[in-house]
Amino acid sequence: MTIRTPRRPGKSSEVYPDKAKVLVEGVNIVTKHTKPSAQNTKGGIVKKEAPIAISNIMLWDAKAGAATKVKRSRENGKLVRIAKKSGEVIK
Repeated sequence: MTIRTPRRPGKSSEVYPDKAKVLVEGVNIVTKHTKPSAQNTKGGIVKKEAPIAISNIMLWDAKAGAATKVKRSRENGKLVRIAKKSGEVIK
């Protein structure tokens, strides 16, 4: 399953649990203006991805083709996560 952001599904590349943020590919692109330096003699505008809050993402259920919430249930004494839309077990 992939992650769904407010705009579209994408893949998460990094998770920051201490800050409660996630870095998702192609989402929340910010522009940073850089001054010329010894390493970068030109300077200019650099575009890079910035993390978004974990509360703003959902799991993408490929079987249902939509974003889905997650429920937890016990199977054979173990807690498992299940997609609510399709009923599929999330691994």
